Amino acid sequence: MAARRSTADILDAAVRVRAAARGASDGARGADAVLAALSEVVEYDHASLTRWDPVRRRHTTLAGTYPADATAYIETRLHHDPVFQVLRGPGGGGLWLPDVPRHLLDASPGFRDVLRPLGIRDGVAQCLFAADGRYVGMLNVSTRRPRGAPDPARAAVTLLTESLAAAVDPGAGAGRPGGLSPRELQVLAELTAGRTNREIAERLYVTPRTVGTHIEHILAKLGLPNRAAAAARAAAWGIEAPR
Repeated sequence: MAARRSTADILDAAVRVRAAARGASDGARGADAVLAALSEVVEYDHASLTRWDPVRRRHTTLAGTYPADATAYIETRLHHDPVFQVLRGPGGGGLWLPDVPRHLLDASPGFRDVLRPLGIRDGVAQCLFAADGRYVGMLNVSTRRPRGAPDPARAAVTLLTESLAAAVDPGAGAGRPGGLSPRELQVLAELTAGRTNREIAERLYVTPRTVGTHIEHILAKLGLPNRAAAAARAAAWGIEAPR
């Protein structure tokens, strides 16, 4: 059995992951190097880094060690899994397998039909977001060995999410698209759901007039003719309204 690593060892390994991620985002090295470095932070039996394609509405594996059927599930079905809906929620944090409520695991085809047959007992699924709020991809890590507590690797993975997002999507660390303000991005996201100004106002706790002003600014900044075009642009960027 391998000796338990100290917090300092894990933090040193996390620094190497950041360096590998920087190389991947610069095109110097690929996502395989990122996953190899990540294995020193959190030991795993299987792992993958995937990029979200907002046009095709699926994930694309950049690097991974899962069997073919598990990879296919991650790419084409994971975004419909009940667990994924929790991951994409407002918290946006990673979800470690031992922390997933039993009723959610029972409802998850990914756990029931993919992970359980592989003997997976621990690991993490982490959604990755760009600085502008776009969902850009996902980290999945699975192990057959339950991890002990306290586990500094959990904190390290959380701290690495921005670097991993940049490795998955080189534009993830860029500024807000179109020069839109954070509030304008929120309104733009709401447009993808086809909501009226009044409905958006109720969700954002502002007045319909304020929403209308935001939409005018959005159209002007993006050079678009109407809200339908703005919604289409948001969808192309992978921006979606929260449920």
